[in-house]
Parts: sequence; C-alpha cells; structure tokens
Amino acid sequence: MKEGNYEKSLIQSRFALSMAIQLKNDNLIAGCYNTIAANFDQLSEPDKAFYYYNKGLTYANRTNNDALKNWLHNNLGNIYCFDKKQYKKGIYYYKKSLEYSTKINDVYQILFTNLNITWAYFDIEDFKSGYPHLEYINKNQKKHGNPSTIVALNMLNGMYNSSINNNSKATYYFENAIKLGIQGEEKSDLSFSYLEYSKFLTKTGDYKKAYSYLDSYIRLTEELKDEEKIKKANVAGINLEIDEYKREIDKIESEFKTKQIELLEEQYRNKKIVIVVAVILLLLSLVFYILTLNAKLKHKNKIKDLQSKVQENILNASINGQELERKKIASFLHDNISALLSSAGMQLQAFTNQTQNFPTEITKTKQILENAHDQVRDLSHELMPSLLVRFGLFDALEDLCEKNTNSLLNFVFNNSVDRNTRYDEDFEMKIYFIIMELINNTIKHSTACQSIVSLDENNNTLQIKIIDNGKGFDSSNFHILEGFGINQIKSRINNLKGTFYIDSKLNWGTTVSIEVPIHYHKKNSNPVYPTQ
Repeated sequence: MKEGNYEKSLIQSRFALSMAIQLKNDNLIAGCYNTIAANFDQLSEPDKAFYYYNKGLTYANRTNNDALKNWLHNNLGNIYCFDKKQYKKGIYYYKKSLEYSTKINDVYQILFTNLNITWAYFDIEDFKSGYPHLEYINKNQKKHGNPSTIVALNMLNGMYNSSINNNSKATYYFENAIKLGIQGEEKSDLSFSYLEYSKFLTKTGDYKKAYSYLDSYIRLTEELKDEEKIKKANVAGINLEIDEYKREIDKIESEFKTKQIELLEEQYRNKKIVIVVAVILLLLSLVFYILTLNAKLKHKNKIKDLQSKVQENILNASINGQELERKKIASFLHDNISALLSSAGMQLQAFTNQTQNFPTEITKTKQILENAHDQVRDLSHELMPSLLVRFGLFDALEDLCEKNTNSLLNFVFNNSVDRNTRYDEDFEMKIYFIIMELINNTIKHSTACQSIVSLDENNNTLQIKIIDNGKGFDSSNFHILEGFGINQIKSRINNLKGTFYIDSKLNWGTTVSIEVPIHYHKKNSNPVYPTQ
C-alpha cells in the first residue's frame, strides 16, 4: 500500500483478514479492516473506506489497542470532514482520536490530531473553538512536528490572523505556507494555502493578486486530480471488481459468524437438558405462585368493582341532585323572585302614573327593578330553558345550536324525529344538559369551524351524534378525556343505561356517539314553570 500497489495490497489484506478471523483475533481483524479501508481511501473511494473503517472500529473497541483506535477514529474524522463535510461528527471522531493518542503518549499523533481539529473548526469559521488547538501546535511544532505539518500550520495561522483582522501577520503566514509548500512539494496543503490566501486577499481588496493565487489553486487542484486519475487507471482491474471484493470480504466474515453460531448451538445442546429440568421446576413454582396470586387478584378485583360502583352511584346521585336543585332554583326564581320584582315594578308604575312630580330616584329604582327582573328571568331560563319545558327537547336543542353559532363556528342541527314528540321531563332535561356540555367542549377545545348535532330514534333508543371538523385529540389518552369532563358525561349516560363512544384523531376532528333507551312522557308531570 505504501508503495502505491493498491491492487496487490487489497488481495493480501483479504487473505490476512481470512486468517485473522480463523484465529479469532479481534486485534488482527481490526488491523486488516483498517488496511483495507486505507487502500480504498488512497483510491479516492471514501464510501468504501468509511464502511471498512467502521467495521475495523467495531473490532478495535473489543481490544486494548489504543494506537489502532486512535488511527481509526482519526481516519473516520478525515472522511467526515473532508469528504462528507459533516464537521460536527468529524470533530467528535478527532477528539476521540486525541483521547487515545494522549493515553498512549504518541506526541506526533497528538500534534497531528490537534492540527486536524484546528482545521475542521476553522473550515466552519469557529475560530474561537479552534484557537486553543492552534496554540498547542504553535508551541510543539518545532519539537514534535515535521515538514508535512509545517505548511498546514502556517496556513492555519494565516486564517486565524485574518479572522481577527491582523493583516500583516496573516500575509506573513500565508506567504510562508506557500513558500514551504513549494519547497517541500506538499501539493495538497499547498493547494489549500493558495485558496485561503486568495480569500484573504479578496477580503483586503487586492483582487488582482487574489485572482492570481486562485488561478494557482485551480491549476494545482487540476494537477492533483490528474494524478488521482492516473492512480485509479493503474488499478482499473481492482476498480472493476470492487463490489466483488466487498462481497468476498463479507463472505469471509459471514463464514466466521456461521462457525460461531454452530459452536453456540453445540454448547446449547449440551446445556439443554439442565435448562429443561430447571424450567420444569421453575414452571411448577410459577404455577403455584400464579394460583395463589390469582385468588388474591380476584378478591382485590371484587373490592375494586364494588368501590367503582359506589363511586359511580355517588357521582350519579350528585348529578341528579344538581339537576333537581337546578329545577327548584329555576322554579323559585321564576315564580317567586321574578313575580315579586314584577309586582314591585307595577307598584312603582302606578305611583308614577298618579304623581306628576316625583324624584329621579323613583325612576332609577324602577329601572333597577326592571334590570333585576330581566337578570332573574335570564338566570332561570339558563338553569332550565323555557323552550325545553314548553316545547320539548328538539326545539330546545335547535335553539341551543342557533345561539352558539357565530362567524367562527357553525352548529347544524339535524333531527329525523317528529319535533312534537315529548319524552319524560327528567329524561329530556338530562339529554339536553349532556348535549349542552358536549357543545361547550366543542367551543372550548376543538377549534372547529363546523359541528353537526344529529338525533334519531331506532328500536326505542335515542341515537345522538355530535361531529366536528376540529383539531381532534388522542381519544385513547384517558388524561385528556378526563380534562374534558368526559367522566361526568359517561356517568350520566350510564345512569340512563345508555352507551357512549368517542372517535377522535389528531387533525381529523371528533365524533361523539350516544345511544340511550327512551323514557317516554309521563302523564302526571310537574312542570318547572307551573304558572305559565
């Protein structure tokens, strides 16, 4: 490989890998993969080099060979930075390489890796992060460096001084890098020095000189590309068989894994009898434990069921009590307070009709009484809508949809039942407030622009659907449902011996389906507003 005979090197490294796998030596396997990858790296096949460097690192991580780990991490860093342009990952691998080179105290490699890290940071113009590594190289170049690093070091110093606008120093370092690159025939680093110096000269406004160095960069880059083409042409045979070579390498590793599997299967068969006996004993123990646990769980489940039923009964009793109180308060407000306020207003009216000159306080008092009368009436109707009492469930729901319709949200009421149909008063009241709660949820949470409330009768059941085109939610998430007061609605429907189902998905709207057995109108009913 060092002599440039990459075809022969790849063939030899394949044989070496086959023997290393037979020896089950992770250190040798990792070294072979590193050599294979390095050959592809020299052949300008970064994807294949990247593949084998990673395979090598997998085996190297199983060993204590920190020198090999250092090289593999550094080589991966080169591919990420120079080929893939993924500098964040490249810097990560460079820093891992630096950890291992520091651990084995390889002073040349420490210097070289610091150079790579500086270059990577400067390439993305993160001069602040790269400067500490540049300082280290400046201090140690004379002691541990060599001609292959001095050109790049001068170029990096030029880039840093350019970033802080120290133009005289930047010029010195760039020109020194170019001079040393020409002397040492370091063509790759020299080409980058031409490019960076051209950028600096453009920044300072010396466009003629900048163009000259840019032209030198282009010519040298083309020369390097030509050399690379010649290199590839010399190994045309291996280039044509690269995929076959990869399959051969994979086959070697696959055979190794197959032998490992066969060995494991043999060991498994030897242990099988012991495992079976142990499993039988364990199963017997588990059966006994499960039987005991099952009896305890049944007892606990019975207690939980009883507790759940008690809680539901308490909740239903609370809801029924609230609805009864709602009726009583609505009736009291309408028949007593409202009547008293009306009577007081009539007395004041009679007084004002008989008296020509009366104080303004009388007029204000009359207005206050009228306002109080209106508020009491509105409150009584809110507690128990008059439409629900007078004309039944369907008129009341249609009115509810109309009241809640606005320019942002349109409620559509669809009813296939004869609107003159009347049900039991308590039944109508419960259904009305259930639907009202669901409509409130739609207004508060759905961000919909349209909602459809539909009712139908089928086999003595009332079928209710409320559909909206809002943002929806995950209906399987109990905590979200609980936040919408769904538990209380479920309890009300359970109390009516009905069923309740929600189908909702994010960004797909929500559909609420309810079915309850119908409670028909009782002959002896006590109206909420008996005086009407």
